[in-house]
Amino acid sequence: MSCTLTVADDIDPLNTALDRHFGHAAFRPGQEEIVRAVMAGRDVLALLPTGGGKSLCYQLPALLGEGATIVVSPLIALMSDQLRQLQARGIAAVSINSANSQAENAGAAAMLTQGRAKLLYVAPERLASPMLHALLAAVRPSLLVVDEAHCISEWGHDFRPDYLGIGAFAGSLPGVRLLALTATADTFTRADILRHLFGGREPLVIARGYSRPNLRLSLQRRSSPERQIARFVAARRGQCGIVYAGSRRRVEHYAALLKREGHHALPYHAGLAHMERRANQEVFRARADVVMVATIAFGLGIDKPDVRFVLHADLPQSIEAFAQEIGRAGRDGLPAEAHALFDPARMETRRAELLRDAPEATLPARLARLDALAGLCRARNCRQQRLLAYFGEAAAPCGKCDRCTAVARQIKWHRATDQMASN
Repeated sequence: MSCTLTVADDIDPLNTALDRHFGHAAFRPGQEEIVRAVMAGRDVLALLPTGGGKSLCYQLPALLGEGATIVVSPLIALMSDQLRQLQARGIAAVSINSANSQAENAGAAAMLTQGRAKLLYVAPERLASPMLHALLAAVRPSLLVVDEAHCISEWGHDFRPDYLGIGAFAGSLPGVRLLALTATADTFTRADILRHLFGGREPLVIARGYSRPNLRLSLQRRSSPERQIARFVAARRGQCGIVYAGSRRRVEHYAALLKREGHHALPYHAGLAHMERRANQEVFRARADVVMVATIAFGLGIDKPDVRFVLHADLPQSIEAFAQEIGRAGRDGLPAEAHALFDPARMETRRAELLRDAPEATLPARLARLDALAGLCRARNCRQQRLLAYFGEAAAPCGKCDRCTAVARQIKWHRATDQMASN
């Protein structure tokens, strides 16, 4: 099912709706192409950078098109954020999830069947529910949206087994279109999404740059992590940031270190009580000076615009995960920083583990991913350029990462030296 827009004179109703419902004068790069493709009835795999406005790509078609839109989202917290934002704009949307009471879920179902809501958010685990199947058989949705679609891939940095059933679920919905959205998908992840989700369908693939011009990249060999972390954060005192660590123990250790240094630092990991995690996350959302020290449990759904830095005390397993995590800085478009500590010895250990344990069929791809991450750490040229090249995007040197600025300093020094010699 598609929705056709007509244009009277020089007025574009799509841009009019964008302004009326979301208060935006213009689309961000890639958004309009995705929206128009969805409304023309195409299946779409869309890759937009973190902060690129992925949610609007299905919310606007849901408002303007016929039928209901079902959004599969991995986290209840992420759904709740989306619902709050839509309700603040006067847009009716509902969610059916395990955090709701039976009465709340029943009320959400009633709003959908009565046409009082056109957007339904559900977790992938909910797709096995007979109640949901009965509801959708009655509603006959026109669009199924898979948010954070990289979760469907074993190569994705946040693989969720329940995502593997979405393709079959989509096949049970007659006439439904598919829109898959993610911020980061390398070659391996993209192939998995196409195979597991779309199957024999041939979606339009729209990829709009991973480049974040406001984000400065720097990497540093890990030597004394406590001192390196303390110095980096001290130079940004009063700013909001995220420090990623590879274990719960390190999260607690670095959070305590930064507290002793006078920072408003909070820990976040899966070992904390649910209420403590939730309270820490709410403080992080509300204040502009909090440093959240976290494992990757603090990940999807972070939609805070004024995060000024992301510091990796431990590198993730892939460039894809790294790109996703640093993308949480500077979503307001203002200058932000991504800094990481890396340990060459740990990378060699990881390589040995892969050679010993990885299945032969996947070993080449796993080694390629590790080598790409190691290459980013060892890079003598522009970090941003190398990061974008991994995702197949050509770019000129950024001029501000640590490698670009080091080259600029060398050029300046040589010019000064040559000038002195000529005098």
